[in-house]
Amino acid sequence: MELLHAIKERRSVREYSPEPVDDALLRSLIDAAVQAPSAINQQPWCFVVVKKPELLAEISEKAKAYMRKASLTAPAHPFRDMFNDPKFDVLYHAPVLVVIGTEQPTDWAVEDCALAAQNLMLAAHEAGLGTCWIGFAQHWLSTPEGKAALGLSASCFPVAPIIIGHPRRKPASVPHKAPNIKWIEA
Repeated sequence: MELLHAIKERRSVREYSPEPVDDALLRSLIDAAVQAPSAINQQPWCFVVVKKPELLAEISEKAKAYMRKASLTAPAHPFRDMFNDPKFDVLYHAPVLVVIGTEQPTDWAVEDCALAAQNLMLAAHEAGLGTCWIGFAQHWLSTPEGKAALGLSASCFPVAPIIIGHPRRKPASVPHKAPNIKWIEA
């Protein structure tokens, strides 16, 4: 697959089959992730791979509860009904969650982990898998309880919770805004 084609065709997937994802394939995705550039070549990332269904369900429920408390104080919050729906799964029933985090609080660790996440998502797309960065899980995973659920130290900071699985269908293409470019030339 050509790189630009992969960049243009990759979409966030929110519907997965129950088919498991092979461990060797997951390892190859992480190998692609660590090829990302990092500031001063610090490579601050760490990875937690969650395949245990009970833990995936717990993360979904705890993240929903956290979001209900933290974000839904506004009377017309756009996600109120979704977070109150007992059928809504924050992780969209994906069979795998890879959390990219950092144990090293460097000035650019978050950006470094985001670059690794993009590599992982593009490599997954090339392998025929779907991915989605789950922002709804990010805040709860950063709590002491969330870190403990993942077996992370108190100093670790989870940056990118990425779900991975076999898509039930290919998501539709979405329109993109024209870039806002300001040229400064000599």
